[in-house]
Amino acid sequence: MNSITILGLVAGTLTTLAFLPQLLKIWQTKSAKDISFNTLIIFNIGIFLWLIYGIYLNALPIILANLFTLIFNMIIVWLKIRYK
Repeated sequence: MNSITILGLVAGTLTTLAFLPQLLKIWQTKSAKDISFNTLIIFNIGIFLWLIYGIYLNALPIILANLFTLIFNMIIVWLKIRYK
């Protein structure tokens, strides 16, 4: 694994994990009132497109980061709907 791939994996890990505290807070408080639904939808579409792009390029860091970010954010969307 070369240094650029490692750089991409570290960057992807950090940006993906950035959503975990928000997800946990929504889960614990059972409140997502301060989260914009429109922002979540637009963001998820962008992440999905990045995932497709990563798959097209066969770029593991892009694929993994966006796959997990999409999963975390889809859970946030589900919680937003559930705790509306």
